[in-house]
Amino acid sequence: MTMLNKDMTLCISLSARPSNNGTRFHNFLYEALGLNWIYKAFAPTDLAQAIAGVRGLGIRGCAISMPYKEDVIALVDRMDPSATAIDSVNTIVNDGGVLTAYNTDYSAIAQLIQRNGLDTASSVLLRGSGGMAKATAAAFRDAGFSDVTLIARNEQNGRALADLYGFRWLPDAEGETADVIVNITPIGMAGGVDEHALSFTEEQVAAASVVFDVVALPAETPLIRAGRAAGKTVITGAEVATLQALEQFVLYTGIRPSAEQVRAAEEFMRAQ
Repeated sequence: MTMLNKDMTLCISLSARPSNNGTRFHNFLYEALGLNWIYKAFAPTDLAQAIAGVRGLGIRGCAISMPYKEDVIALVDRMDPSATAIDSVNTIVNDGGVLTAYNTDYSAIAQLIQRNGLDTASSVLLRGSGGMAKATAAAFRDAGFSDVTLIARNEQNGRALADLYGFRWLPDAEGETADVIVNITPIGMAGGVDEHALSFTEEQVAAASVVFDVVALPAETPLIRAGRAAGKTVITGAEVATLQALEQFVLYTGIRPSAEQVRAAEEFMRAQ
């Protein structure tokens, strides 16, 4: 890696439980493209102060992860339509102290729905109601899915999100099955209290044809492992992480890496 120096451009990520996914992906591409840039992950103790630091220190880009995707809205100057449409932010770009918020999660989910040829006539269970859930629900709605049930314990958030996209809301998934099951909660995330838990039951996995987990670390969450063992089509959070990070990279640098470079960065990211 390029030696640290005063002219180096800094990008960061903010998350309650940071991973090395973005750090490895972005830094690999900086090195491959000969950019004098560096990327570092942080767990902020004060979100407002962290965003003030982005502005005040001239940090070029800032990725936003759980649970800050909605809280950060009040702290930026501009909202790109990609973020405004779903009231959720996962990317901030700093142009001379002006902070513009974007959302690349939506495009990542939309691409994976298309790449995997998911049938819009399929029934879908979405579990979660946070910022990532908004991006996921919007992507499924815009892809043409209508038989969608949103599972969320928080009735206010769950009902509001379901109503926004014309879906059904339930407080829990007990007794519910669907062709496509999607986890958009921290269940199964490394380092969390539920890292070894299944976000859907074994019966729900067995009844599904597609198992989708947006949790990126580990790539093989308990839900993904269960889906593979049951012979289901699986879509992993690591795939989401790669696609959304690529679009962040382009927003930060103005450079779109080649497909070969992206594959190499993805392999490096997963080999941690």
